[in-house]
Amino acid sequence: MTTTYYQDRWITCAQDGLRIRGYYFPWGTKTVPYTAIRSVRRVEMGMLTGQGRIWGTGHPRYWASLDPGRMSKSTALILDLGRYVRPFLTPDDPDAVEAVLRDRMPSGATEGAGDPQ
Repeated sequence: MTTTYYQDRWITCAQDGLRIRGYYFPWGTKTVPYTAIRSVRRVEMGMLTGQGRIWGTGHPRYWASLDPGRMSKSTALILDLGRYVRPFLTPDDPDAVEAVLRDRMPSGATEGAGDPQ
């Protein structure tokens, strides 16, 4: 049995890593081991900075996982996985997901590192 630390419709923080449903077309799930996360950055969204995007990208550096409810949310989490494209997540409870990620990330990971949006 796998331990689940957090779960909503699109995001699951499980014992072995983060699962992002709806990341790949059409409905594929991306699994990210916690050890692969270099940093997590919290950002406030607006209509021109991700809030109006249901899925995909308007900026080639970030990829927004599918979330039809994103327009009603104001906070996103951006993950640095050491690759050019960074996952852009909008969990129902960003505080809970951020806490799990920071607790499970490698001890050498940095807090909020990366380029500004």
